[in-house]
Amino acid sequence: MSARLPAPCPPRWWLLLSLLLLGAAPGPRRGAAFYLPGLAPVNFCEDEKKSDECKAEIELFVNRLDSVESVLPYEYTAFDFCQASEGKRPSENLGQVLFGERIEPSPYKFTFKKEETCKLVCTKTYHTEKAEDKQKLEFLKKSMLLNYQHHWIVDNMPVTWCYDVEDGQRFCNPGFPIGCYITDKGHAKDACVINSEFHERDTFYIFNHVDIKIYYHVVETGSMGARLVAAKLEPKSFKHTHIDKPDCSGPPMDISNKASGEIKVAYTYSISFEEDAQEEFGWKLVHGDIFRPPRKGMLLSVFLGSGTQILIMTFVTLFFACLGFLSPANRGALMTCAVVLWVLLGTPAGYVAARFYKSFGGEKWKTNVLLTSFLCPGIVFADFFIMNLILWGEGSSAAIPFGTLVAILALWFCISVPLTFIGAYFGFKKNAIEHPVRTNQIPRQIPEQSFYTKPLPGIIMGGILPFGCIFIQLFFILNSIWSHQMYYMFGFLFLVFIILVITCSEATILLCYFHLCAEDYHWQWRSFLTSGFTAVYFLIYAIHYFFSKLQITGTASTILYFGYTMIMVLIFFLFTGTIGFFACFWFVTKIYSVVKVD
Repeated sequence: MSARLPAPCPPRWWLLLSLLLLGAAPGPRRGAAFYLPGLAPVNFCEDEKKSDECKAEIELFVNRLDSVESVLPYEYTAFDFCQASEGKRPSENLGQVLFGERIEPSPYKFTFKKEETCKLVCTKTYHTEKAEDKQKLEFLKKSMLLNYQHHWIVDNMPVTWCYDVEDGQRFCNPGFPIGCYITDKGHAKDACVINSEFHERDTFYIFNHVDIKIYYHVVETGSMGARLVAAKLEPKSFKHTHIDKPDCSGPPMDISNKASGEIKVAYTYSISFEEDAQEEFGWKLVHGDIFRPPRKGMLLSVFLGSGTQILIMTFVTLFFACLGFLSPANRGALMTCAVVLWVLLGTPAGYVAARFYKSFGGEKWKTNVLLTSFLCPGIVFADFFIMNLILWGEGSSAAIPFGTLVAILALWFCISVPLTFIGAYFGFKKNAIEHPVRTNQIPRQIPEQSFYTKPLPGIIMGGILPFGCIFIQLFFILNSIWSHQMYYMFGFLFLVFIILVITCSEATILLCYFHLCAEDYHWQWRSFLTSGFTAVYFLIYAIHYFFSKLQITGTASTILYFGYTMIMVLIFFLFTGTIGFFACFWFVTKIYSVVKVD
């Protein structure tokens, strides 16, 4: 027997993440909060405690009824349901009106934390010999046949109906059906499959009772009351034994398709309230391990220091170029500015490396500052020196004179290295970075991960989006370097730089959140490598550019191309990896600063 239930509402992961990011920072105290218009929360409390800041009455609003089998929605008042005796109708905005939404007050009125059982709302009586009653009843039957759905609203939240399906999953739908129909052949349509008592052929079963459960959580210490966080219901059908005093017992409320005479339908509801306990799950479970020092913390801190140096250098250079200070007509001005800035930015490199190495629990400060000063710059210089030897051997005019190399070494050893030591001194002198939660002594066991939450797939995926922001500009940059063309779009390049920073941050934060929800707290290296993997795509594109765009021949020229490309890839790796780490570090610090830990 095949039957179709209402389609579940699809998850909106991006929306949830955006709300998480917006609410990550600790909120201000009462009276100082700022909310967008229409989004201010409402506080509720018991009837004897109500005040101007705390309401006791909970209003339930009804929206249009619609169906997946029909494109014609109808207002709630078009049906012969219980109507509100009074109440102010909310005003719809233009978009709601255009989409046919019609929000009305309902006769369902609740008081906070006042539970009701099988409370009568109204009774509808139909005499089939009367044309008006027969028309109302036929419209109701037609609506059940087409599976029209109620849409109720409590505190601006949809009232959801959650039901189990055959494969053991549970779906929640922001609406529930008026009723259902059993065909003349005994086939259950739509929601009739949920109850084995719905078995009479050619019969409609109307859901004339709802069990409503409202979830809330107490605000702060309870002085401001509580806020509603969810509302759920379960539709049921009862042919009440005593309509005047219903007890929600007996067989379901059936309406035969050939029924005649008098038909009475009593609409009732039950309501209960539950404390929405903030149980720890997902990322909250790893609060005692989230700031556990990573493996190879020394190397990571050195990469962060060098990456910070490159990040600031790139920003300032592009900013000056954007303002016109580094004109393409002034040959070599861009490279001169970049080299001078890199030399002068040894202090922030040493400071950042020292601060994070200390927060990782490291004590070998001399090794840390030496590696910050010499590891990454030494790799770049060694590569550059080998390329220069090849140029010397080929007798090329691009070979840098020996005196210039000595000058570069002097800038490095006499200016950059001392500045790095100064920055490291102040970095180690300051107290270690204070984390919002304590680290447990015993590491938490990480559960088995699915394929997409394992380190390598996430790292590979993380670099795709940032690379997509730059690959067009990358073509023009490579053209200016290897095809000897003039590059002058520094304003647009600066904009691309800003977009790259934002994209690296967002992609890393998103993947970091997924891994934390999977209870994997090793985020430090993963955040650096996720964003830094963009450099691997850079390398792949450079290889493609070499074979498809250039006509380079000869071993020396090929070695020179890939030698200089590797320098750019290393610099880009440190640059993007540092962005990803800082973004994830900020995100993790913010979300765990609002977690209440006993």
